[in-house]
Amino acid sequence: MAEDIEKKIRRLRELGRVTAEAEAPTPAVPPKAPIPSKKPPRRPRSLSAIRERERRKRILIGAAILITVILIVSVGAYAYLQSSAKSKLEKTRLEKRKLLESYFSSYNFSEKDCAKKAEVYKNEALAKINSATSLEELNSINVKSYFSKAVQAYKQCVETKERLAYEAKLNQTKQEKIQDIETAFQPLLSMPLPDSLRAKVVATLKSLEERVKNAKKIEDVLAINPDTYLLNLWREYYFWKIDNIPTNEVILEKDGSKELLSKAEAKSILGTINDYHELLKYSIHEVQYVDIALVLSRDKVAGGFLEPGDKIVLFAKNGTKGTFKEIANIGYVQMILLPVDAGKISVSESQSQGGSTSTSSSTTYSETHSSSYNPGEISFSNETTVSDTYSNSQSTTQSSSATYSYNVNLAEILKAIAAGKIQASDEVKAQLESYGWKIITLEQSTDMLVLPPDTNFLVIIRVPSIFVPDILQYQNFLYLARVS
Repeated sequence: MAEDIEKKIRRLRELGRVTAEAEAPTPAVPPKAPIPSKKPPRRPRSLSAIRERERRKRILIGAAILITVILIVSVGAYAYLQSSAKSKLEKTRLEKRKLLESYFSSYNFSEKDCAKKAEVYKNEALAKINSATSLEELNSINVKSYFSKAVQAYKQCVETKERLAYEAKLNQTKQEKIQDIETAFQPLLSMPLPDSLRAKVVATLKSLEERVKNAKKIEDVLAINPDTYLLNLWREYYFWKIDNIPTNEVILEKDGSKELLSKAEAKSILGTINDYHELLKYSIHEVQYVDIALVLSRDKVAGGFLEPGDKIVLFAKNGTKGTFKEIANIGYVQMILLPVDAGKISVSESQSQGGSTSTSSSTTYSETHSSSYNPGEISFSNETTVSDTYSNSQSTTQSSSATYSYNVNLAEILKAIAAGKIQASDEVKAQLESYGWKIITLEQSTDMLVLPPDTNFLVIIRVPSIFVPDILQYQNFLYLARVS
């Protein structure tokens, strides 16, 4: 700026010098020297001419000074105006920068990658502010517009990133949901399903997967729940399995507990379950009856008062102090055998005879004397009795007695019958028929206990084969209850 002023002053000085030189009389160009001749004498100037010349010279000098002063004042004014305009321009430029910073600092550009897009608009506005050469150009810069563009670019970037992140999460959720659905359907598909039911299961699986793929929101994906479909499909499979069991009864097992039910009862129980996870705890088994032999004390087999064909329920005690639990909800008595001790008969008989003879005779003599008197009011009496007895007796006693006993082992008799080593075996066998049951019957009719409670019985029962492992596991703690 100082250099510009100096240049202008120097130019004004040159202009003043040129003007002064223009006012001075221009010397005549000497003509080409002629042939030397004698010069005429110079004509003297008049005083008025000299005065006019001085006057013009003073006018020119004053004009030059005035022009110089005007130029200096103009240059100063121009310099002042230029300096003032430049100061105002810089002040306005600084205000624009502060305004730009205030706009951008008021917004939270927290996402670093997207903040770079907003920074582009900030830098563009800052470059225009710095490059502006006039107030008009500087005032025409709309800082708020650049800020709005920066915010819009930032928001678009953030929205794009969020959308991409959401889409990535949505796709991940879809993949996980499809995997969960396939995992949930896999146990059902691994079952021996009929063709029609398998086709229905596969169609349901594909339908759910298609719904997941077409979902637009994560909430829609998470809202797709295959449990209801699996509940109906599993129930349909169970019903099909029940219908294909040849017997009228099935075994329904849950958490190790088994129960023999009719087909209608099993379907009724399964039909009331509303959670397919709970439904999967059940399993269905075909009923196959087997006979097993158990040796149990009398107090564990309903007192021994059992007959072939009786319906029973088996319970077990878990240890010596454990609680009872049901092992088999149904079974049938096939045979019950008494122990060997019940086949021993001990008989003891005794006989006695006696007689006695007795003879006796007796003679008695008695004599009595008495006297009394009454002197005045006092009475006196005296009585004397004399008695003699003579007796004679004779007794004879005679007696006789006899005792005998015998023992019979029915087990040995049965062995002899089986070996054909006994005479009249058919007659003996007929007499022994139902011997054991007659003892129990006599106990009931006489209300007398013949066999003690700890007497062991061999009981052959018929139960579904699925109950056998539990029965054998708890055979030392089993109790047979007869269904009345």
